[in-house]
Amino acid sequence: MGREWGIGNRESQVQKQEASQPPDESWETAVSIPHSPFPIPGDGGDAVAAYLQQHEHKPLLRFITCGSVDDGKSTLIGRLLYDSKRLFDDQLAALSADSKRHGTRGGEIDYALLLDGLAAEREQGITIDVAYRYFDTDQRKFIVADCPGHEQYTRNMATGASSADVAVVLVDARKGLLTQTRRHSYIVALLGIRHVVLAVNKMDLVDFDQATFDAIAASYAALAAQLGIAQVQCIPLSALDGDNLSQRSARTPWYDGPALLEHLERLDLAARDADSGLRLPVQWVNRPNQQFRGFAGTLAAGQVRPGDAVVVLPSARRSSVARVLDGNGDVDQAVAGQAVTLTLADEIDISRGDVIAAAADPPEVADQFAAHVLWMDDAALLPGRPYWLKIGTRTVSASVSEIKHRIDVNTQERLAAKRLELNEVGYCNLSLDESIVFEPYARNRALGGFILIDRQSNATVAAGTLDFALRRAGNVHWQHLEVDRAARARIKGQTPKVLWFTGLSGAGKSTVANLVDKRLHALGYHTFILDGDNVRHGLNRDLGFTDEDRVENIRRVAEVARLMADAGLIVLVSFISPFRAERRMARERFAAGDFVEVFVDVPLHVAEARDVKGLYAKARAGQIPNFTGIDSPYEAPEQPELHLRADGDNAEVLAAQVLTLLDLQG
Repeated sequence: MGREWGIGNRESQVQKQEASQPPDESWETAVSIPHSPFPIPGDGGDAVAAYLQQHEHKPLLRFITCGSVDDGKSTLIGRLLYDSKRLFDDQLAALSADSKRHGTRGGEIDYALLLDGLAAEREQGITIDVAYRYFDTDQRKFIVADCPGHEQYTRNMATGASSADVAVVLVDARKGLLTQTRRHSYIVALLGIRHVVLAVNKMDLVDFDQATFDAIAASYAALAAQLGIAQVQCIPLSALDGDNLSQRSARTPWYDGPALLEHLERLDLAARDADSGLRLPVQWVNRPNQQFRGFAGTLAAGQVRPGDAVVVLPSARRSSVARVLDGNGDVDQAVAGQAVTLTLADEIDISRGDVIAAAADPPEVADQFAAHVLWMDDAALLPGRPYWLKIGTRTVSASVSEIKHRIDVNTQERLAAKRLELNEVGYCNLSLDESIVFEPYARNRALGGFILIDRQSNATVAAGTLDFALRRAGNVHWQHLEVDRAARARIKGQTPKVLWFTGLSGAGKSTVANLVDKRLHALGYHTFILDGDNVRHGLNRDLGFTDEDRVENIRRVAEVARLMADAGLIVLVSFISPFRAERRMARERFAAGDFVEVFVDVPLHVAEARDVKGLYAKARAGQIPNFTGIDSPYEAPEQPELHLRADGDNAEVLAAQVLTLLDLQG
């Protein structure tokens, strides 16, 4: 992960709003050579080879432009591309035609159109998706991400920032710092971008007034200090006219700093990962034949040489490096950012997701963390709901166990919250089903940055940064018990199972579960019923009926059901359990075949007609909020083990169907 979080796949449809990926670095060596800056004598073969060799060894810098709406981000990048003289004739012709059709300058060249590729962007004159562009100069290669300025596209901006070395924050000289300027600066700080450029744009509209520039620079310096941004370069410029963009402008004689491109070319990024030992997240185990077994990946930090002592985590097995290989064969040394393959002196079981690290300076291993989370989905983040967490090359099951507070990114104020909505940032506790190798994000972006993935849609729903492992993660261990689940099941002469009855209120879940329980008890089986109403009198009496509380309600009951099954019991759980995600979470607590989902299905009008307590009537009158089926959704099971049509057959017949299923399953 590190430089890239892998946040989604780029969609051209605006309504999807999925985040895009930056260009793959392998594309860099295949870049075309424009004609104008590189005249090639004769057949040009030697010149092309020389250019490609020079190009291959240029350092790469990734940067983003961000800021508020209409601050000129797309224009700035478009002008940089134009001034770099790396555009082809057909691109220039298309730009000229597009400027006349979609431009905002009365037919003159509109540089922003080099970036605004979606139809909606050109129609509205705004940036929606993250647009990545590549260009180079004699000193350096660049990948630049043009990020949207509107608040509703903050998640897209975070996508671009996740892979950036530098952030160029644009401010309109007429307006100064705006809310979105503060929001983007907070995300820049959160995502660990160490170098920030404050580009005070549209200076031509304030007659290049030094006092205006100085006031904005002072305001941003105060904001940067508050956010912990240490390195800020302030540059006055006009992206439209090119002042202080590629070269110093005569219209700012009072400014003695570098032009923007000059500053980007000179930035020293060499030390960005030098403060850590070797970190190689294993992406692929390369086994082309019996004589070779290599472990491939991109060095996330540090350097490696043959003979270096290493430790493989999380197994903690030790060895030493036998060989270091890149795309051309064996090398004496590799450094952070290089894609390499390592072979070890010992035969050690290593899989994708493991981390090879310096033995003298290993990272930590834990399963519970404090983390900042930027929520990027339309549906809210609910504590306790399971997601996939991807960090580096490892993917594990995880959930947010607690939202400590929500952060107002405009004021940095901490606010109480039980959920996170789209584009909100929260400080949370994370709980993982397995231990992972990690380092705090402030030290290592590759082993400290993560994404959360919806387990049903596979959509990326959040990005986050790990701060530290919770102390409880290292102090709590599994206790081995000699009398295990199998022993308890044998003495009872039965196979432990969990029958999970789900359906609307009034569907008949408890009635059917009670009949099944009576029949099993009469046959000599050891059973127990966990009923939704009964559990809320004790274990879950502190929970209400909000979505957040419903998630926690099911999480607790699933854990209790697992403990009872471990005791050898047949457990009947009768809960509305309206959300698929939580029922899936409950299922994953058990081995295959031990969890039986029983959908007690009735139409809503039938459930209402059966309601002797009048709950539905009260809900429709607004007296009971968050009532399932009325103003809170019920997500019907898609593939239950048993689907009971409870609007036709009586409860005895339905209970018999459950018992028949148990007989078939043994």
